[in-house]
Amino acid sequence: MEIKIIEKKENPLLNRTEIKFECEYPTEGTPTILDVKHKLVALEDSSNDLLVVDSMKPSYGVPTAFGLAKIYDSTESLAKIETKSVIAKNEEPEEEPEEEAEDAE
Repeated sequence: MEIKIIEKKENPLLNRTEIKFECEYPTEGTPTILDVKHKLVALEDSSNDLLVVDSMKPSYGVPTAFGLAKIYDSTESLAKIETKSVIAKNEEPEEEPEEEAEDAE
């Protein structure tokens, strides 16, 4: 998976940087939002808690997706501005301890 940043725009009113990107994935399936988020965090040297991938739209018949990500200045700004659904899809899944998972079976 390769990510190219198309446009990067500062938005001081909302305390964030907005990034439009193109994601190419020629040999694999469409990447998940979390995969793209991790790659963007590495590219932008940002914190995992401050970056959210707002949307990602795959192109029909082509292994390419276009998307929008936002990097906030603080977690307070992120929580105040972003919708709950966007925050939820950008959260890491919580893993259950193995001992409890075995007891449930």
